[in-house]
Amino acid sequence: MVGRSQADRNQLPLFLLRLLCLLPTGLPVRSGDFNRSTDNITVRQGDTAILRCFVEDRSSKVAWLNRSGIIFAGDDKWSLDPRVELEKRSLLEYSLRIQKVDVFDEVPYTCSVQTKQHTKTTQVYLIVQVPPKISNISEDITVNEGSNVTLMCIAYGRPEPMITWRHLTPTARDFEGEEEFLEIQGITREQSGRYECKAANEVASADVKQVRVTVNYPPIITVSNSNEATTGKQAILRCEASAVPTPDFEWYKDDARSRRINSAQGLEIRNTGSRSILMVANVTEEHYGNYTCVAANKLGITNTSLYLYKRGSNVHYKFKGPGTPIDNATSLAASLWLMANLLFCLFCTC
Repeated sequence: MVGRSQADRNQLPLFLLRLLCLLPTGLPVRSGDFNRSTDNITVRQGDTAILRCFVEDRSSKVAWLNRSGIIFAGDDKWSLDPRVELEKRSLLEYSLRIQKVDVFDEVPYTCSVQTKQHTKTTQVYLIVQVPPKISNISEDITVNEGSNVTLMCIAYGRPEPMITWRHLTPTARDFEGEEEFLEIQGITREQSGRYECKAANEVASADVKQVRVTVNYPPIITVSNSNEATTGKQAILRCEASAVPTPDFEWYKDDARSRRINSAQGLEIRNTGSRSILMVANVTEEHYGNYTCVAANKLGITNTSLYLYKRGSNVHYKFKGPGTPIDNATSLAASLWLMANLLFCLFCTC
């Protein structure tokens, strides 16, 4: 037994020399003295990989190696990687276990078994799959209507993930193509909202992130309700406008002075978001007539005329609809004055 052990030790340097010759190409020294088999194993990133290898008898000399060097020679561990261990569930098994597999482990591995008769090499290609992950996506943006918008969504994974975009509206529109960049030419207010980027491959569940696009546009009067009132009673005029940013409202009474109305002298203005209400607490004769509601934001200004008329009177007012001035030059002067003030404020803030 002692002599045989000494003989095995004498053969070890030769065996290791043959293993080192395998490193550049993964092939043994001579092609005529071994049997070769190839296998692929696919593992998800972070999982444990078992590379199977079996010997013919316990006297075989066996080793695991890859392009970096020898991992195991017999039971002697040459690798410094603590994740790598031998897997021996039977006397003839000589498998390699790699824990917490990562992409840098994706190289060919060779199990070399040498007996007295021949050398057998088993080569295993380790394929590491990576779940999809969105690494970079556009931040929430605010643009003016008519602008060109480009949204970015960068993702990685193995296999390379497919990128799809969807506008999260009630119709949930999907955009054609699989692109990292979504381009919207001449964006409209209807295209504002949240956009969803989805990165997907077959390894794991898709990664999903969202970006919000806010579209600024000038005010449009959507509601302008004239009203009839009884002297001595309360009356209300209501005006609503659609705009982003939310519009500011002002009210004017179209008399000779074209004065701006404040919350005083029995009048109260209540502005809530996109709605403005002019309340008359106690209607008198001087309250009847034409009123102008003006809505403005940094992109534009618009106005509409509303009428407070006496109940039972035969006066019929004609007006052209929301957003269209229908009064005389007095109303036009009020609008121009407000526009001038608005431009002045914009220049001052800039």
